[in-house]
Amino acid sequence: MPPAITLLRALAALLAAALMLTGCSPLEAPTDAAREPATSVQTPSPAPRPQAGTAVAVLATLAVKGRAPMTGYDRDSFGPAWADTDRNGCDTRNDMLARDLTRVVYQQGTRGCVVVSGVLADPYTAATVDYVKGDGFLVDIDHVVALGNAWATGALRWSIRKRAALANDPLNLLPVDAGENRAKSDADAATWLPPSKAFRCDYVARQIAVKAKYELWVTAPEKAAMARVLTACVDHDLPADSGAPTEAPLSLTEDVRYPSCDAVRAAGAAPIRRGEPGYGSHLDRDGDGSACE
Repeated sequence: MPPAITLLRALAALLAAALMLTGCSPLEAPTDAAREPATSVQTPSPAPRPQAGTAVAVLATLAVKGRAPMTGYDRDSFGPAWADTDRNGCDTRNDMLARDLTRVVYQQGTRGCVVVSGVLADPYTAATVDYVKGDGFLVDIDHVVALGNAWATGALRWSIRKRAALANDPLNLLPVDAGENRAKSDADAATWLPPSKAFRCDYVARQIAVKAKYELWVTAPEKAAMARVLTACVDHDLPADSGAPTEAPLSLTEDVRYPSCDAVRAAGAAPIRRGEPGYGSHLDRDGDGSACE
């Protein structure tokens, strides 16, 4: 055999062996995928869970339902306004003024109860209000969870004692600019928020704390509005509980009056028995001591 042919065969054998080592057949060229190094697929990390005790975490635990009808709602359904539920000798309104105002002056002869003047750093507007007793256009005590909102999200079926407790619980009360309080009325977070954006996280967190304490529900739009506010403060804690019980003393609600059994039923108080708040002989037609059965 000629030396040239022998040489060509040897070179072919060497080339075939090299291709076998690289994993390619003699007729195949390496693909682009074979040339490029393998890359790992990055799995996105799950969103962190909200910390226990934060407003975001507690909001997730609240029941979501539609609004109940306002049938039967009346301020008197929450007991006498500004009762002395903590039995300290001062009514709730003056307790709240004394708690949140500075440079407080008390009326003489009231044992340090009646606030006649002071200065409020209004949380809703971030303005300063000089309070003077008797000027009804300066400072109101706002129910952070409005009583009308409470009625529509569970309170219509409560006892008068639980409603009175909510209406006088310091956790649910803030002295604020009177104009803003009246603009809010019975609105929830979906339809009204404080003009001061810096206070909105505190405001929504307090509403959530009240709703959790009293087992009130939220509507879907209300929950969505609260969640939007809390995106700016995901680690915001709930305010500390006031320690007030969720049932007011019976003696403070004895003067509640119902004009008819329809009102009793709308308030969730039926049947109502002799000795219970709101009982009256005009409701007990057969005189057996149990009215509006």
